[in-house]
Amino acid sequence: MAKGPDGKNTSGRGQRDLTVKVKTARGRRASSTRWLQRQLNDPYVKRAQNEGYRGRAAFKIMELDDKYRFLVPGARVVDLGCAPGGWCQVAVPRVNALGEKSGKAVGRIIGVDIQEVEPLAGCEFHQLDFMDEGADDKVKEWLGGPADVVMSDMAASSSGHKQTDHLRIMSLCEAAAYLAFDVLEQGGTFVSKVLAGGAEGELQKILKQRFAKVANVKPPASRSDSSEKFVVASGFRGNS
Repeated sequence: MAKGPDGKNTSGRGQRDLTVKVKTARGRRASSTRWLQRQLNDPYVKRAQNEGYRGRAAFKIMELDDKYRFLVPGARVVDLGCAPGGWCQVAVPRVNALGEKSGKAVGRIIGVDIQEVEPLAGCEFHQLDFMDEGADDKVKEWLGGPADVVMSDMAASSSGHKQTDHLRIMSLCEAAAYLAFDVLEQGGTFVSKVLAGGAEGELQKILKQRFAKVANVKPPASRSDSSEKFVVASGFRGNS
């Protein structure tokens, strides 16, 4: 019997009894109703609310790090498109950004987004378009040197056209990768959301040239009906 993130059974009579049904209100699109119903019945949404995370996406980076172990004490981390800050929340204790783990190195986290982000202890947020000229130099200045990890959960605004949206997201992923090449320390890690489909082939090729290992994974917290997956590229070879 399958279990959800809270360890409780998710199949059978119990789940059917707890499912929230949402009627389509006048003036509301059917797609909006489906989204609302999915949110209300998503165990990760409920868990995020109960545990104080800024969104369900926190569990994606949590599950990725549990498997690949890149958020280690002392790590210097850059989170691109960091709003609302859920990934940073997960990173703070893992890299020991607050220095609460005695005897462990203290990490540093820089969050970058085009919108303002609510402050978070142990993380420094900056309002910046990371695709602006000179953004890489600013990031390294704020971080005090190169990064050990560059991570991105960015997604372009939906146009409603699947192929267009796919290309937009892949463009963001590629831009994030090229910034990572500029700011990563040799041996560093790049983690990014991508979409399954033909457009990510070129990015995969580039990453395999620049990193020792490239893994593609769909963490349990990623919705099964979503085409998203995550690439974890480790062992950055440097730019020489």
